[in-house]
Amino acid sequence: MTITRMETGQRMSKIVKHNGTIYLCGQVGAGETVADQTRDCLSRIEALLEQAGSDKTHILQAIIWLADMQDFAEMNAVWDAWAPEGHAPARACGEAKLAREALKVEIIITAAEM
Repeated sequence: MTITRMETGQRMSKIVKHNGTIYLCGQVGAGETVADQTRDCLSRIEALLEQAGSDKTHILQAIIWLADMQDFAEMNAVWDAWAPEGHAPARACGEAKLAREALKVEIIITAAEM
């Protein structure tokens, strides 16, 4: 079975494909608010999925880390507007200290190839 790595650097690949499954590295976004960062993050996810031969209707799992669970409702409002109806993935959300203090959200995606 072949493993395909895309946008690979020394530390990580942005996309790894194996056996019809696409794994994205954790995505963060720019902006001041969790809503801004979530929108930007989801835009980056869409671009990576397209590059990998998939789209958001093929997301199998989403793992979401928030720097502060107080932002849960604000992040969910953006997520709910973005996620296609009838294609909700398995999802988990928790609180974690993220890589930089300015980061409010990080999303990790696993998807199926189209």
